[in-house]
Amino acid sequence: MAQKIEMPKLSDTMEEGVIAKWNVKEGDSVSSGDVIAEVETDKATMEVEVFDDGTILKILAKEGEAIPLGGVMAIVGEKGEDISELLDEAGSENEDSKSDSKSESASEGKSESKSDDKKEKKKEESDSDSFDPILGDMNGSNGKSKTEKDKKPDAKSDDGRIKVSPLARKMAEEKGIELGNVKGTGPDGRIIKKDIEGYKPAEKSAKSAPVATFDSEESEDVKISQMRKAIARRLSESKFTNPHFYETIDINMEHAMSARSKLNEVSDVKISFNDIVVKACAVALRRHPAVNSSWMDDVIRKHGDVNVAVAVAIDEGLMTPVIRHADKKNLRQIGTETRELAGLARDRKLQPEQMEGSTFTISNLGMFGIEEFTAIINPPNACILAVGAIRNVPIVRDGEVVPGHMMKVTLSSDHRIVDGAKAAEFLTTLRQLLENPLSMLL
Repeated sequence: MAQKIEMPKLSDTMEEGVIAKWNVKEGDSVSSGDVIAEVETDKATMEVEVFDDGTILKILAKEGEAIPLGGVMAIVGEKGEDISELLDEAGSENEDSKSDSKSESASEGKSESKSDDKKEKKKEESDSDSFDPILGDMNGSNGKSKTEKDKKPDAKSDDGRIKVSPLARKMAEEKGIELGNVKGTGPDGRIIKKDIEGYKPAEKSAKSAPVATFDSEESEDVKISQMRKAIARRLSESKFTNPHFYETIDINMEHAMSARSKLNEVSDVKISFNDIVVKACAVALRRHPAVNSSWMDDVIRKHGDVNVAVAVAIDEGLMTPVIRHADKKNLRQIGTETRELAGLARDRKLQPEQMEGSTFTISNLGMFGIEEFTAIINPPNACILAVGAIRNVPIVRDGEVVPGHMMKVTLSSDHRIVDGAKAAEFLTTLRQLLENPLSMLL
């Protein structure tokens, strides 16, 4: 009996999937467990398996096409089987899914259309002639529009001659001024002496100055990926739902730099500054459980585990692989795991479970030379730490100005969960750990 192959839910936040690649074609025989397609979700490209043995009788979605959850991708059954009824059902289901997704935008468009109609109607009313045969117009001009009333008379007479006083004409000839470029201020726009005296030739040159022209460059519309849609939705919800506040501190990284150099001399895994920051945050989170929390509507959940997400930049946006139990792992383990997960993220091979369950997030732009920035909280986390570059700056030590290495970090916090004092205490602990790296071993 023929069966529909529907778009499965491949991640917790997935609403639709894009067919990235079909591994089969119509007429191919398949067995249960065969991977028939690759689907791009909001988090990664996932494989779709078939659960029934049979033949691919019909493929209903093209590569690159977005299919909503539950939408029919293909039909599998016995070769030669009549699937007309299933095709009708599939077409109806897919159409309903698309209609649901468009209903909200159509409603918004209708609202905007009504608003535009009202504005146009109001404009027409304001632009229409308000002349009354008894009272005249609303401005009291007895039928003449305000434009006609306020319009200054032209310096030219009805026969095309310029109206100018004899003295003004003589002065213009002596100064080489073209009367056609002079605006008259006398009766009926007549050019008089003071108009010639006040004429500025620069006005003419400014009007005749050449205007640079350039060829227009062609614009490009880029299709929005599933990941970018998810990023836009989640961060918009976070920014406009969670009451953000920000606190910034400057950290002396001299001892951290020295410790990193010594560790890399003996470690077979290169330790980065980001690995040290991850470890320091994990230790600080264990000491400040309020920061390691989530808003759950009716309760605030203080997490028992410390799972630190690290933002990784890829072409489509950001992915946040999670270092689980980061407070219990050493720098070598954190460094190894971070590099492995970052590589999977850039190859779009991260699995959903590798990006779920974070309790805190770190976003580091120091490698791009960014000294300071603020980041949007990654829900359901209470906070996110924005890490800037290590700067070579003069500092005061023992009353003397000496070279120093400072790094600014900014903590974005959800004020529903974390108060200003709690955030400040966390940052103070973080600074103590980074300025005294050996204390992380205690």
